[in-house]
Amino acid sequence: MAKKYIKSFVVKCLVCVILFLVISIICNFSNTNLLWFKNNIYNNSIDFSFFNKIYNKYIDKYLPFDIYEEKIVMSDGLIYESSEKYLDGVSLKVGDNYNISSLCGGIVVYIGNKDNLGNTVIIQGTDGVDYWYSNISNLSVNLYDYIEKDVLIGTSSGEKIYLTFIKDGEYLNYEDFI
Repeated sequence: MAKKYIKSFVVKCLVCVILFLVISIICNFSNTNLLWFKNNIYNNSIDFSFFNKIYNKYIDKYLPFDIYEEKIVMSDGLIYESSEKYLDGVSLKVGDNYNISSLCGGIVVYIGNKDNLGNTVIIQGTDGVDYWYSNISNLSVNLYDYIEKDVLIGTSSGEKIYLTFIKDGEYLNYEDFI
């Protein structure tokens, strides 16, 4: 079991070093490349779902081992007593210290405090939707973790959680997701 994690860590480190070297060489080759990189990559938000699709299509099937870390998986789904519209999303009444599991697989792109929402985790789903889970504590995910559907994210801080769904900068109707 430990060998699997060591191999995973080594592969991730090697991929990061190779990407860094390739980008450095390309940017140092000419100022045009540097300006293109700065304008198109550095200044824009990165869409991790695009990279996930490419990885799954071309790379995943050729690796001899699974590089994703194991997480605690919740299979009971999202259970709540009531829901009501809150800001641009929904407020769900759940039990105190309710275990919150992911509604979709994706990459954790934000962990922090949001005004009127509390501690928030944003997961960029493989479907291109940003899933905001707010008013949570006891996080079991880290920034830039790739997680699968139904993975435990954390627990509710109190008896309410707030969910928001955004795609291409537009807020989506929460009823389509819960």
